[in-house]
Amino acid sequence: MKAVTYRKFGPAESVLSVEEHTDVPAGPGEVRVDLHYSGVNPSDVKARAGARAGVSELPYPAIVPHSDGSGVIVEVGQGVDPARLGQRVWIWNGQWQRPLGTAAQSITLPAKQAVLMPEGLDMAAGAILGIPGLTAAHTVFSGGPVAGETVLVQGGAGTVGFLAVQLAKWGGARVIATCSPQDKSHVLAAGADAVLDYQASDLADQILEANAGQPVERIVEVEFGRNCQVDTAVIAQNGRITAYGSAKDMTPTLPFYPLMFKSVTLEMALVYLLPDKIREAAITQLTAAIQDGAITFPIAEIFALEDTAKAHQAVEQGKRRGAILVKTQP
Repeated sequence: MKAVTYRKFGPAESVLSVEEHTDVPAGPGEVRVDLHYSGVNPSDVKARAGARAGVSELPYPAIVPHSDGSGVIVEVGQGVDPARLGQRVWIWNGQWQRPLGTAAQSITLPAKQAVLMPEGLDMAAGAILGIPGLTAAHTVFSGGPVAGETVLVQGGAGTVGFLAVQLAKWGGARVIATCSPQDKSHVLAAGADAVLDYQASDLADQILEANAGQPVERIVEVEFGRNCQVDTAVIAQNGRITAYGSAKDMTPTLPFYPLMFKSVTLEMALVYLLPDKIREAAITQLTAAIQDGAITFPIAEIFALEDTAKAHQAVEQGKRRGAILVKTQP
């Protein structure tokens, strides 16, 4: 099989190359999947660049990147139901704490990490479910049902935020989202009830005004450090802030007492480390929303396997509407 590989940290165009690898047979409890698409996420790009916190050396001699993907099960190992052969599946944690990810024509991994694709979902969309899809589902629903509540989605134009807006609406919430002015129509199309400029100097006042003067019960947060003051001002008593990013301010000053005296639950969400039961709950919510036709999956661009370096550069450049994918088959 062909697989994109790197053996040192560095710029995508310098360290990524397509190589021939041998298919890995499915061992006990494993499946082998012929991959159709691989999803490229910011975490994949940071890992390849050596920009992950606390990582100074390559953890394996050679790495095939990317954790998300979609394909068809072509081999099952001992203990796996043979009926799984031929299933269309999507992948989570493909390259998390292991060397061989989804930027390849085949991947072998534990059977539970190959999830049955919802009926009617195309393969390209399936490659978005691992990190963006599960992150969106978890951040919206980790505190329980949202019906009748207001959910604020900070960063509604990003792939996770766009999916979170749709999931919150599907869950019965009123949704307020923030984004740049040029993305307002895009986020409104996702179903947001109100869309605000994230750079507004009076953003907290605008959020409260958009919610009839009332604080919001849930916040899905992409930039916690930058937004924690606004979030603190608009969160309701016993509300919940679930943050999945803080790239622009990684060492924020936390307004502890204002949050404590609202009895706010603050959750830092890392989708790679979700416990099994919590991950299963997110998969269930995500699958149900897809089956109800409540989600569209934004795709910005699809690259050939040989152009994976360009796919990494597209993620690094940002300012995109949708996911970046690599087509792993010719």
